Amino acid sequence: MSRNFELLNQMGKMQDVLAANKAEIPVVAAAGPVAAPEAGTVVPLLPLEEMARDEINKLVHRLFRTSTTEGPRCVVLTCPESGGGTTWMCAHVADLLASQVSGSVCVVDCNFRSPALHQQFGVENKLGLGDALRVSRPIREYVQHLRANLWMITSGNSSEDAQQWLISDRMRARLAELRATFDYVLLDSPPLSLCNHGLVLGGLSDGVALVLKANSTRRDAARLAVQELQAAKTPVLGAVLNQRTFPIPDTIYNRLNPGRMTY
Repeated sequence: MSRNFELLNQMGKMQDVLAANKAEIPVVAAAGPVAAPEAGTVVPLLPLEEMARDEINKLVHRLFRTSTTEGPRCVVLTCPESGGGTTWMCAHVADLLASQVSGSVCVVDCNFRSPALHQQFGVENKLGLGDALRVSRPIREYVQHLRANLWMITSGNSSEDAQQWLISDRMRARLAELRATFDYVLLDSPPLSLCNHGLVLGGLSDGVALVLKANSTRRDAARLAVQELQAAKTPVLGAVLNQRTFPIPDTIYNRLNPGRMTY
């Protein structure tokens, strides 16, 4: 059996992985990332291709804009393995969410191992989360206003001791402060295969959205990630397939993949 997802039945296989773990987790798909804007200026994200925008919109509606009165307001995005594209996905989910709601949105770089969220928005990685975990100053002193109702907190000082603060009560307090300050909070977390930060942050949030890379994320890794999250009693809110391509017409693809989730 191939270690990678096959293009024409990757969605069906992912549904099998989730069903095997008794998790009704919707899966949507998105095309790959675009180049980040130049650093140093606050500019909108580069335009998404129509297909990618549509699929990310599905994830936004699934996570935050359901018909329920109390949907999730604080969500962790992570991936089972390195290279899943979590940072790119987190940036674009935050960007599209902010364009659709009147409430405030804050995206936070919790990936001290490989901070890159600031690059997506073309801003400097100055004072950020690592600094906020060391010093008891108001959280707004570490927030950068990007545009309109969208803010972000970079990783800031991400030394080894900062990683320990990330799984401490100080992070719990900072996250509570973020919840009180912003209507929506999105956390960009390192891959689950590298550390337990995603599990810890998932327990402090309303749940986790898994980012899976098409033709790369292994089935066993995805299955293990779901099992670990469920063992930690962390809600798995959904999964998004990143960098999916369509070498055949979408209508034919849908017929070949009856298990594909649509919204």
